[in-house]
Amino acid sequence: MESILLHRAGPGVTVQDTGRPGFLAQGLSRGGAADRLALEEGAALLGQDPGLAAIEIAGSFLSLEVSANTYIALTGAPMRASQDGAELRWHASHLLPAGARLDLTSLAGGYSYVHVGGGLAAEVILGARAVHLASGLGAMLNAGARLPVGPYAGRQSGMILTPLDRFDGGLLRVVATPQTHLFPRSEIERFGCTTFRKDARGNRMGQRLIVDGAGFGLEMGLSILSETIVPGDIQITGDGAPFVLLSECQTTGGYPRIGTVLPCDLPRLVQAKVGADLQFRFVTHEDALAFERAEAVRRAGLRKEIRPMIRDPRDMHDLLSYQLVSGVTSGDDLEREMT
Repeated sequence: MESILLHRAGPGVTVQDTGRPGFLAQGLSRGGAADRLALEEGAALLGQDPGLAAIEIAGSFLSLEVSANTYIALTGAPMRASQDGAELRWHASHLLPAGARLDLTSLAGGYSYVHVGGGLAAEVILGARAVHLASGLGAMLNAGARLPVGPYAGRQSGMILTPLDRFDGGLLRVVATPQTHLFPRSEIERFGCTTFRKDARGNRMGQRLIVDGAGFGLEMGLSILSETIVPGDIQITGDGAPFVLLSECQTTGGYPRIGTVLPCDLPRLVQAKVGADLQFRFVTHEDALAFERAEAVRRAGLRKEIRPMIRDPRDMHDLLSYQLVSGVTSGDDLEREMT
């Protein structure tokens, strides 16, 4: 079976897919890729199912070797990528020949992904291949590991995709939680007008944000009973700083939640660089559903947005609009000048 051999693997390198829905009652959060949009982008570049497992690299490094000709795609936070010393383009698909070595080095943190044609055929546990570090399902990848690769009928390489802009922070849309009304109206308004910065303290369980000035504590915060929590929930911790729950969060919690980030905006949070500015804006539940539906439609159309790195003239329907013969003449202009 085709496989991938890891020569070097830094901390935070794991196998991830879309996770394990349906186990909240048993105390297991969904998990899966921190940036699920990156899975969709990789699937579009390779023309395959976005549920297939890929390698997630959390601001680290990775070197691997393929045992056979292998189609790959690189998505998520850009890294310095090279094949046997030759630079590779990010947000693109490539063909690695048998024995080729791929070297990846983080540029500015974030979550990066290596997809392979056919997906990684790692062990299936509770219906998924995703490693869930917080619960002990699987473990980080180490040098020397060999990962089997599933069958791939496609031959898609040399394709590129312009990713959704989500690497420099920005606006995160949120909806109210059952506890939002416990915060004074003035605090909710201040929350929506405050610019936060992404803290270096963050992992697959959650991301802490930095606020300059007074925090957003709640006087009755210690009396709130633990209840179900989900990725995107914004907990206000004891020091008044927001902590946004992510893919491997616990399933219950007692910190007051001032709001919940829309799932379609979570990639902007997880991929923002440390120190990037982030703002929150409350939206109605009706608008939130509309935003989510629009994003689902956009993701479903990603395959239509891929394009070749080098365009084939036979596929250029607008070929006649290009100035291909600039400076070329009929050949008799010099003769006319001489007469």
